[in-house]
Amino acid sequence: MKKGTDRKAAGRPRDEAATGAILRAALELADEAGFDALSVEGVAARAGVGKTTIYRRWTDVWAVVMDAFLADVTRAAPIEEHATARESFRASMRSLAKLYRGKSGKLLRPLIGRAQIDANLRQAVRDRWVEPRRRIAREVVRRGIESGELREGLDADVVLDALYGPIYHRLLVPYDDAPLSDEFVDRVVDHVFGGLERSTAGGSVDRPARR
Repeated sequence: MKKGTDRKAAGRPRDEAATGAILRAALELADEAGFDALSVEGVAARAGVGKTTIYRRWTDVWAVVMDAFLADVTRAAPIEEHATARESFRASMRSLAKLYRGKSGKLLRPLIGRAQIDANLRQAVRDRWVEPRRRIAREVVRRGIESGELREGLDADVVLDALYGPIYHRLLVPYDDAPLSDEFVDRVVDHVFGGLERSTAGGSVDRPARR
């Protein structure tokens, strides 16, 4: 059987109540005791389920944490689509920064660190979190180019790296006076979009009106 974060046995109906309890337990224990003390046994005891219930779906406790993190991000910080690419990214990045200012940011730091030495977790991070979100975000860039808001010839992946890279830099590389605030997000968006938006013949930036 291929390893991954979803090891549900074939033909076994998923118990959504148990799944929710397990994900909540993983988040609670990670917050209370830290990752060094996190174990499948501890999560099972907190969730009120047997260890086999966890192992039927997840390879290890890190895979449980990964799914718990994904559930939080999907719920609280989706890629939003607004009238313009600028406003789509401003809203989406503000939601993500707000999430990372709380427990999810505390959770993500060791999760990303663990992924550097855990190939299965690294693949799960890429395939189940990073790439699905980037596919949606690339479409926002593409539509911005098609509408004339953004200049032609842009590399969507470089655009996304320029927009989101500063958030992850501040999250993972601590330095003084580096909050993940709405004001910071607005400055990043304005700085990056200053080089992305299509200019008129007179040299001024042609910005679609905000709605």
